[in-house]
Amino acid sequence: MVRAHVFVSGRVQGVFFRASAAQRAGELGVCGYATNTADGRVEATFEGSRDAVEQMVQWCHKGPEWADVAAVDVTWEQPAGDTSFKIR
Repeated sequence: MVRAHVFVSGRVQGVFFRASAAQRAGELGVCGYATNTADGRVEATFEGSRDAVEQMVQWCHKGPEWADVAAVDVTWEQPAGDTSFKIR
């Protein structure tokens, strides 16, 4: 199990980024959360198998159809034991 903590910047709010991330995470069996930040970014954590989490991080570089991702900052952390994916 691994955990990635990401901040995604660009046009990522108001484009269904969090809902799309939750859908993709469900498909991959990844737990964590996605939330909007006050500065216009999306913050998310992804926890699960290394392969699935790496796929989520890669997905963040593109996001949903209407997103325009400028940057993805990733920090690898110790797993926290998340058991579901939540939109905050």
